[in-house]
Amino acid sequence: MELHTLRVIAHVETDFGTKFGVPRQSGLVDGLEGRVVFEPEFRAPEAVRGLEQFDRIWLVWQFSQAVREGWSPTVRPPRLGGNERVGVFATRSPYRPNAIGLSCVRLARVEPDTPEGPVLYIRGADLVTGTPVYDVKPYLPYADSFPDARGGFGQAHADDRLAVRCPPEALGAFPAEKRKALLDVLSCDPRPAYQRDPARVYGMQFAGWEIRFRVAGGVLTVTEAFPAT
Repeated sequence: MELHTLRVIAHVETDFGTKFGVPRQSGLVDGLEGRVVFEPEFRAPEAVRGLEQFDRIWLVWQFSQAVREGWSPTVRPPRLGGNERVGVFATRSPYRPNAIGLSCVRLARVEPDTPEGPVLYIRGADLVTGTPVYDVKPYLPYADSFPDARGGFGQAHADDRLAVRCPPEALGAFPAEKRKALLDVLSCDPRPAYQRDPARVYGMQFAGWEIRFRVAGGVLTVTEAFPAT
């Protein structure tokens, strides 16, 4: 087998400490904030010169929490309920021959000169904190956007959202500046598609907090929130 080496050029910092709850695609929750911090070897301010002229960028990254030996030619996409198998190359599943992901995120700003070198501030990322980045490329609307293209089974339920009910006492101490982003994430339904038990309590970490919730009748109800240990 022919092998090549990819160098990690940066890591992403986000409010997601684990992959549970991360939106299924980038851009679904614009309020999610993050940073791309380059590795020391790549902290040259001139490397990001001109990037501030673009509204969006592509991140090429590794599914670092899904790396495994071997691969399967078929996977069970969550959008199909986790029961139907389709070809791995017809999906964006993390379980691929090479655990490489691709995300289009909004570039909020570029800070070329910081104690950490150039830092990219992004919004709408579908990434766990610590995710290794292989490359950064500008998004070109004239070449990268095809709104009339078919979306296959991935388009099914693309606009579905849950109603979110959050008693004031549940999020009373949760950071106010992170609250809208959290509620938007919850509305995307963090549950695996094959889990639909209305009595089950789910938990996810966000912004250093543990969030517990139930889902019944299309309504997600936050039951409690407390700082993660």
